[in-house]
Amino acid sequence: MAQLRNAAQMYQANSVNTASPAKLTLMLYEGAIKFCNIAKEAMDEGNIEKTNINIQKAEKIIVELRVTLDMKYPVAKEFDGVYDYIYRRLVEANMQKDKEILEEALKHIKTMRDTWKEVMRINNVS
Repeated sequence: MAQLRNAAQMYQANSVNTASPAKLTLMLYEGAIKFCNIAKEAMDEGNIEKTNINIQKAEKIIVELRVTLDMKYPVAKEFDGVYDYIYRRLVEANMQKDKEILEEALKHIKTMRDTWKEVMRINNVS
């Protein structure tokens, strides 16, 4: 079992190390979505610690997406505003342990992910 886990970790690390910047961005969106979903499940279970840890992971991803924006492009300012809003909603969801707020943030992250996928498709980027 440990060998299988190590192989999976090596594969994941290799995927990240060889991914294009566009693919890395997509992976970040997917990670934020995953952590929000885990946090939602933890809320349902009443597991405050697991909720907190996973919302914080999603927050860190949003921060990473935000700090990597290239502000010389006008669209970056728009993305920055969206990321700021999502981040604030995640913080609020975590402070209040409010599933509705978390679901709203998750909806916005999914929209950003889907938009990014479409940009990748249109530009034939993988």
